[in-house]
Amino acid sequence: MNIFYKQVFVIFIALVFAGCSGKGSAKKESVAEADTMQIPDTGFTGIKKYYSINRLIKEVTFKNGIRHGEMKSFYQGGQLYQTFWYENGLKEDSAKWYYLEGPVFRSTPFLHDTIHGTQIQYYRNGRVKAKLHFIKGLRTPELEEFTRDGKRIGNYPDISYRLTDNYAAAGRLRINLELTNQAIKTKFYRGEFYNGVFDTARVEPIKTTNGKAVLDLKKSNKPQRNYIGIIAEIITDFGNKLFVYKRIELPYGDLN
Repeated sequence: MNIFYKQVFVIFIALVFAGCSGKGSAKKESVAEADTMQIPDTGFTGIKKYYSINRLIKEVTFKNGIRHGEMKSFYQGGQLYQTFWYENGLKEDSAKWYYLEGPVFRSTPFLHDTIHGTQIQYYRNGRVKAKLHFIKGLRTPELEEFTRDGKRIGNYPDISYRLTDNYAAAGRLRINLELTNQAIKTKFYRGEFYNGVFDTARVEPIKTTNGKAVLDLKKSNKPQRNYIGIIAEIITDFGNKLFVYKRIELPYGDLN
C-alpha cells in the first residue's frame, strides 16, 4: 500500500507542475499578443456644438478626436461670425470673418496653421477695402487700400529726418525722425526688411513719443556702413499697418 500511495503522490505532483507550466506559457502568449495588437482610434468623429447657456457659440468638426474640417463661430444673435478650415488640427485654406448682415468682412489665407498669402478686407457692398501680404506669418511692406468706390489710396506719409552733426566736437551724430504728415500713430525701427518681410526679431526699436524719435550715433573704432536703414510702422486710417523704409546716408563711415 505504501508503494501504491507513493506512486499516486508522484503522479499528482507531476500533473500539478505540468498545469502550472501550461498556464505560464499561455500568459506569456497573451502578453505578446497584446503587445502587437493594434488598438483602433476611439477619438470623436463628427461635429461638436458648444453653447453658452442656451446660445450656440461654436461648431467644430473632428476626425478621430482631432480638428479636421470646418469650424464655425456665431454672433450672439446666431448669425455666422467666422469660419476656419482645419486639416489634422492645423488651419489651412482661407479663414473668413463676416459682417453681422452676412457679407464677408475679411478673408485670411493659412498654410500649416500660419498666415501665408494675401489677406483681403471687404466693404459691406462687397468691394475690396484692403490687401495685406504675408509670408510665413510675417508682413511684407506692401499694402493696398481702396475707397468705397474702388479707388486706390496712395497718399501715404514718408519718413522725414534731420541730422545734427556734433562729430568733430564729441564724435556724435543725432538723427531726428518723424513722418511728413507728423502722424502720431507710428513707431520707428532701425534695420532692414529681411527676406522681404518685417521681422521684429531683426530690427531695433527706437523710442518713439508722439510720432517723433531720436537716434544718436557715436564714433566707433571700426569701419561701419555709410548708411542706416529706418523703418516706420504706421497705423493707417483703416487700422492697418503700413511699413515705410528710408535709407539715410551718413557723412562718416565709423558711426554706430
